[in-house]
Amino acid sequence: MNTGDSNPAPLSLVEKIAARHVVAGPRPCRSGDIVQIRPRHVMTHDNTAAVISKFLTLRCSRVFDPRQPVIALDHDIQNHTPENLGSYAKIERFAREHGLVFYGPGTGIGHQLVIERGFARPGALVVASDSHANMYGAIGCLGTPIVRTDAAAIWATGSTWWRVPRVARVTLHNTLSPGASAKDVILSLCGLVNADQVLNHAVEFVGSGVASLTMSDRMSIANMTTEWGALAGVFAVDHVTRDFLREINLCADAQLARVDTECESLAADAGATYSVEIDCDLSRVTPMITGPNDVKRAGPLAEVETRRERITKAYLLSCVNARYEDLAQAAEVLRGGRVAEHVEFYVAAASKREQERAEREGVWKTLLAAGAIALPSGCGPCIGLGRGILRPGDVAISATNRNYRGRMGSPDATTYLASPAVVAASARAGYICGPSLAARSEGRERLDISVRSAVTLHETTASTPIIPGFEPCIVARTLLLPRSDISTDAIYAGRWTYAPNMSLDDMARVLFENYDTTFHQIARPGDVLVAGQNFGTGSSREQAATALQAFGIKAVIAASVSATFERNALNNGFVVLESPEGAAALLGARERPIDVGPVIEIDFERNVIRWGDRSFAFLPLGPVAQRLIVSGGIENVLRATEIDKSRSVPEVTLSQEVVR
Repeated sequence: MNTGDSNPAPLSLVEKIAARHVVAGPRPCRSGDIVQIRPRHVMTHDNTAAVISKFLTLRCSRVFDPRQPVIALDHDIQNHTPENLGSYAKIERFAREHGLVFYGPGTGIGHQLVIERGFARPGALVVASDSHANMYGAIGCLGTPIVRTDAAAIWATGSTWWRVPRVARVTLHNTLSPGASAKDVILSLCGLVNADQVLNHAVEFVGSGVASLTMSDRMSIANMTTEWGALAGVFAVDHVTRDFLREINLCADAQLARVDTECESLAADAGATYSVEIDCDLSRVTPMITGPNDVKRAGPLAEVETRRERITKAYLLSCVNARYEDLAQAAEVLRGGRVAEHVEFYVAAASKREQERAEREGVWKTLLAAGAIALPSGCGPCIGLGRGILRPGDVAISATNRNYRGRMGSPDATTYLASPAVVAASARAGYICGPSLAARSEGRERLDISVRSAVTLHETTASTPIIPGFEPCIVARTLLLPRSDISTDAIYAGRWTYAPNMSLDDMARVLFENYDTTFHQIARPGDVLVAGQNFGTGSSREQAATALQAFGIKAVIAASVSATFERNALNNGFVVLESPEGAAALLGARERPIDVGPVIEIDFERNVIRWGDRSFAFLPLGPVAQRLIVSGGIENVLRATEIDKSRSVPEVTLSQEVVR
């Protein structure tokens, strides 16, 4: 950990923004440092009900800083059952009692509202209890996901812990050719660049090509850096940003009308160090398709449309691609035509304001006249909730950000991702295709990648101190899941995320139902689960970790772990270990989605996994992480800490209560 710089090295933009929000820990802060941050705002959505429950268990009578929280109900807004309406009423009542910003159902998707209502600003750090907080980076704001336990901690203390991520730099050259879109750029990066290159990194987008991208373009790219595996995707401020800020200042809900010119000028230092550098020639990007049911399985649209693959559903909605520009592109494709008879085409604007603009400009009328089915502004089918979700046998094309199996409905459906124009053209034709063949270059995009550094684990003679109460050694049977990118949707299906009154037994019962139904026939309590790269990718839902606990899984060992999943796990006292070589050796060449593996020994003092006469290193769990596990999670740590609300900086210093 950095303890101070007498001769400061150049800083990345991410490190500079993070340093502005550090309340405890090294300043300037650098990649790898664990710091206590005080974010400018924290957004929660339907999960606010769970955050309230956690907040109340901390014995807090009021929110530390009522200006920080932003609450937007957007996920399950089509659910009018007494249970859900009661939950919404409880959230609104809490917001009113504490003087918090609150947006009711139909106002818009929380991430869109954070930007259009002026809460995300250049140079600010804004977090959300949702994995697509990355979108705030479009306007030079460091947006990053936290988990609901962190949100409760911020409500209670104003701050939470954060590990400053490694930073990747993507240099964009030239401009997009006709027919290509910003969505195609990020689909290309997700599908054609090894995600582990940027896993748990913050990505800075630079280069001459940035100036050609609209603010909506930048939102789409920053939003889906989540699917690429990153914790943030940040664009520096330029004339496009400043023009956009002037527009939203006219209708900002936050008291932020005066632009911070110092923040606008923030930029990475010359010579800043990046762990990964990628070059992308925008002029070589062509319309892309990813899928089926896999964000990283990408290819040129030209290769897919020759198959004339029949679809039954199409979607133009979600926080990534449902702004006015996206709706207008789709309307232009559909103008004078009709959606194919066998296709259901669902549209929902990213916010009420975006829909109102589409209505004023005649775009909304064109979409409806072509046969589009309007849904209220919210997440809806993107999260597998409400009208229009996938049924068994459906084949869908969607402009949303995820197509994990089972996310948008039935796990027996098939989903592809594409740009708004391609979605509209496919809805009209009844099969996957684009609006034209203009400017389609041959072959895939050629993205230049150079890796400056890589982390390799080596066994070490150093030992890790073991605190009282922490089990220094685990001996257990392994349960092998030989797959990479096992998502939170696969672990804990979205349809259960907001189901009321789910007991721990209920959560255990539905564990991995979107992954493989044989899980419950093979697994048993006490197993150690072993998986490939990027375990726990996708949504920030906390139940993905707590359901594993509920079933009785002892620990997870993976080649790499999503940082957001790791936050959920450690914040709930659940053991997660990274061991690339250990996971690879244990999984071997197995092909079954679930299999029983050997009995292993996990030595937390020596930081090794032993299997027969073989041993493999893992990233150590230091005393702080051990305390979280022994205490049963950060809530119990906070309950045991006196929270002094009279102080401008809370008494509790979470940077001293975190992993490693």
